[in-house]
Amino acid sequence: MEFVLTQEGVQSLSGKGLVLGVYEDAKRSPSAEAADQRFGDVVKQALEAGVIKGKAGQTQHLTIQSDGQWVSLVLVGLGKEVTPSSYIKSLNAAASAAKATKADELAVYLSEVDVAGVDERWKLVQIAKAFDQSQYRFEACKSKPSEDPVTPGKVFVQGSADLSAALAEGQAISLGMSYMKDLANLPGNICTPTYLAKQAVELAESSGKVQSKVIDESELEEMGAGSFVSVSKGSTEPGKLILMEYRGAGQNDPMHALVGKGITFDTGGISLKPGASMDEMKFDMSGAASVFGTLKAVVEMQLPINLVCAIAAAENMPAGNASKPGDIVTSLSGQTIEILNTDAEGRLVLCDTLTHVINEYKPASIVDIATLTGACMMALGEVNSGLFTQDEGMAEELLEAGKQSVDPVWRLPLEEAYQEQLDSNFADMANIGGRMAGATTAACFLSRYTKGYRWAHLDIAGTANQSGKAKGSTGRPVSLLVQYLKGKTQ
Repeated sequence: MEFVLTQEGVQSLSGKGLVLGVYEDAKRSPSAEAADQRFGDVVKQALEAGVIKGKAGQTQHLTIQSDGQWVSLVLVGLGKEVTPSSYIKSLNAAASAAKATKADELAVYLSEVDVAGVDERWKLVQIAKAFDQSQYRFEACKSKPSEDPVTPGKVFVQGSADLSAALAEGQAISLGMSYMKDLANLPGNICTPTYLAKQAVELAESSGKVQSKVIDESELEEMGAGSFVSVSKGSTEPGKLILMEYRGAGQNDPMHALVGKGITFDTGGISLKPGASMDEMKFDMSGAASVFGTLKAVVEMQLPINLVCAIAAAENMPAGNASKPGDIVTSLSGQTIEILNTDAEGRLVLCDTLTHVINEYKPASIVDIATLTGACMMALGEVNSGLFTQDEGMAEELLEAGKQSVDPVWRLPLEEAYQEQLDSNFADMANIGGRMAGATTAACFLSRYTKGYRWAHLDIAGTANQSGKAKGSTGRPVSLLVQYLKGKTQ
């Protein structure tokens, strides 16, 4: 899809499709009024007839004839007062409706909408992201992929002449989201730790600013990463710690780190999960997929930042050599862990990965991203990702990034009083803290491996994918992470 910034109005632009905003109480946007002057009050009549009521996200497709040509008008409701979240809702609805028209060219007149607290540049980023994402489809595993062309091929977006870079940024974020979705939507028999390692190598080969390194399971064992290996050893697929370094800033500039949980399939191990919906455990590598997607966007945007992306890739399988409840392992940090539940495996691979990243890079900041706990999903649902940190500055940065990207997070407690739930009679700590405050005790576990560093943990168990008829990856939190990293460059 090609995006073109234009200053032409509805009266002069001869596109085959127009996307126009309308409000509740039969109010039209300036471009909708201009369209009525050109086409004879079609928008006004649709509002008066109640064909569209202007509620946020409501759409209506009108087809009219003008100068011997058929023109598609996509009307999208904006509500009464437009907020960033309602604007995103309207954009996504408009993009979906515009796709259904099958028009090969569109002109989008939605940047003129007043949105509380944001500027024109922000709106252009969101328009490009929404319309580009509307074209996403996952067909890699179908025998006969769809032959329908991607439409529209070209999208004209009304905006100020000096803001063309905003459209490129929105498309770059969409590229990263699509990459995340592609990886997360793949089945576990294809997207293995070895497959993810190959993706890292290919990404590095395609960019002169990225270098990759893969540490395999035997090396991890030799290093003393006993916690990581306790998870991966039960599978015939060897675990891998994948590192990707992006150098977009100066040699003496600080290095920042993203660490992603990459459990490419999670059976729960010996603590076997119930069979219902176990197929969705292919999404347990969504933290890793989000890191890949974020790096893809960062490379495309050429952000001036130094970044290391670490992926803890493993399968969690039951086998004769798999870890058992009650086993005690020694982590790369030297701390010992009593494994009370083998289904609490994400923290076991993450803790050794965090230790390695700290030892090797001494990063200025670390964010780990993981589909870590059902407890976080129960607490926050599908709206907010869980944020845990004791660093007030990082909390503020991530909360603001979530607000700006409309990819929100909610801060949950990480107080010292919760740490005692991880006490073990036989080791330095247990890998679970009981039924109460499960998301917090998981974060407490990880905090023991990041002492002295600026660190935050994002639990994306409820936001990374959808179930049911819409089953699939959401692409979250790529937008959040890109916005967070962009803030580091300003």
